Amino acid sequence: MGYRTMVMYMEIGCFVVCVCGWILVCSTMPTDIWTWSEVSNVVLATSNYYSNLWKDCISDSTGVSDCKGIPSMLALNWDIHMCRALIIICIILCFFGSILVLVGMKCTKIGGSELANARVTFAGGMNYLIGGMCSMIAYSYYGNKIRAEFEDPNYMEQKFEIGVGVFIGWGGSTLLIVGGLIYSIFAGREGCHSSSKRYATHQFQDAYTFVPTQKSVVSLAPTEISRSKKPRTISSSRASSISEINSVTKTSVTYSYV
Repeated sequence: MGYRTMVMYMEIGCFVVCVCGWILVCSTMPTDIWTWSEVSNVVLATSNYYSNLWKDCISDSTGVSDCKGIPSMLALNWDIHMCRALIIICIILCFFGSILVLVGMKCTKIGGSELANARVTFAGGMNYLIGGMCSMIAYSYYGNKIRAEFEDPNYMEQKFEIGVGVFIGWGGSTLLIVGGLIYSIFAGREGCHSSSKRYATHQFQDAYTFVPTQKSVVSLAPTEISRSKKPRTISSSRASSISEINSVTKTSVTYSYV
């Protein structure tokens, strides 16, 4: 299995993981049970109080439930607004991250060159990673607030426990962080490595061609010596040919004299 095939399968697996995490985070928005508390006044009458970021509900042992939306947004505490904003930011970032990853993955072949696809996939992975961090901060802060109020002996109001919505949010945020981190590592390595290699070959090509190395100097030495030897051999050959011509002319002169 080649490196490109391995990266392609890795991208498909991370895409499935990130989409599952995104769906889990989205499912926590309509979930009613972020906090819950059970109050038993009488043996046969039990009331359950539960709430989320948007409304408060109550149900009894007969199965009748009633929910009431939060009447005023401005009267809420700043932490509820912060959790709402962070989760909505996570959903939006993961939506655009899914689009970018679908364009940049190697198996879809929608984008352009390998370098462009790697950079687009890196951008999508960063969207997943940042979105997962935002949602993890929101769920962790909300769960820590419930825990602190439950363990505080001076808190005289009704105490709640962590509901199923917060646990689902933790699971979805973990999937988003893991998938986005793997995307960012592999795609960022490929995109940054290719860009740095191209920058080195195109920007510093002239500088490297004019700097001689020791090997080139050593290799040039025999050529210079051979070049210096060539005129000597030529001059010696010329001298030998001239001496032969002189000897031939002398013998011809002697024969003509006789």
